Amino acid sequence: MNIDIKRVKISVTVPSENVPTVLNAMCNAGAGVIGNYSFCSNSCKVVGTFKPNEDANPYIGKKNNLEFVDEEKLEVVCDVEKVKDVVTALRKTHPYEEPGIEIIPLLDEKSFK
Repeated sequence: MNIDIKRVKISVTVPSENVPTVLNAMCNAGAGVIGNYSFCSNSCKVVGTFKPNEDANPYIGKKNNLEFVDEEKLEVVCDVEKVKDVVTALRKTHPYEEPGIEIIPLLDEKSFK
């Protein structure tokens, strides 16, 4: 098996009202392209939890208080060469100080016999 990672999946949870802004920024930076289609993504509704400490500046909630927030887990694919630009765009538009970002390498089906 010859594995050469060329694409990744970028996942991040976003407050539901901010999804369009974050998605547009990520896709305008080059994410979400599958073949002849652009702005490809998927999302599912989740409940995020967090407890900001004394040094935090929370977008939602209060310091030292456990928060439960309706969010969406937003996922897009991205070419490896564009990851840095996409994550930069994500961070500029995401309302949280520290969004939880996952970057997962994807295997191409051509890697398998």
